[in-house]
Amino acid sequence: MSKTSGKTQPCDQRVRAGRLAKARQFQGAAEMIATLTSGGVDVEDAYVTMCVHAGIAAADVICCARLGEHSRGHDHNEAVDLLATVDKKMASHLNTLLRMKTRSGYSAVASSTGELKQAGRAAGALVEYASDVH
Repeated sequence: MSKTSGKTQPCDQRVRAGRLAKARQFQGAAEMIATLTSGGVDVEDAYVTMCVHAGIAAADVICCARLGEHSRGHDHNEAVDLLATVDKKMASHLNTLLRMKTRSGYSAVASSTGELKQAGRAAGALVEYASDVH
């Protein structure tokens, strides 16, 4: 168990590779979705949701690489806390994404243009860091 109070799961190179593949897949899907918004298609929430999933998967890779475990609890704040033990800036990016998760996935209110930019930057930073530490 890690320094945080939440649930974690040990991980190895196989898990890191699988989670990195997912992070890249979600990021790629977000990029494809982004091309639709320029054509007037209303897919902003789908874009943000893919960014959130990319960020979560990337955070798992980072924690696996640095700590040998990743968060497995239902409370995403525990994942942020665990990631903060590795890198506070990356934890801030994950927190940014997780704050958008409910709104983009479950609310009736659409994500704003500013949130799209924030989500893209945060997910991009996490996936890049995960690729570097993989």
